[in-house]
Amino acid sequence: MDYLHPRLDDAAIARMSSLALAHVGDAVYEVLVRTQLACGGTQTAKDLHSRTITLVRAGAQARAAARILPLLSEQEQAVFRRGRNTKPKSVPKSASSAEYAYATALEALFGWLYLGQQYDRINALFDVIAADF
Repeated sequence: MDYLHPRLDDAAIARMSSLALAHVGDAVYEVLVRTQLACGGTQTAKDLHSRTITLVRAGAQARAAARILPLLSEQEQAVFRRGRNTKPKSVPKSASSAEYAYATALEALFGWLYLGQQYDRINALFDVIAADF
């Protein structure tokens, strides 16, 4: 199996739970943030780490989700809603329930796009998000 470019059909992706999509999407989103920071001139390891932590926190992800929400297709909105409506077992102290729900929705969307090999769409949405970094 090619783990960098998994080939799953739409039915297999649809069978995945929102939390499974968010699990994958969390990693995808963090790689995007890390890549953007490293390629964008942030040089020291300490700076890279602290900026990454700031940008992948639930509050920052919730703000990112709000920026792209108006741009989503109907199908993407459905995936986003499914992720947002997932009931987590716990919410980090640094985030409100609403922020965490939006962060989970963003991660689920990015996981869904990644597993569906929609790399151009990931880049287009992340461009909108990264414009505010």
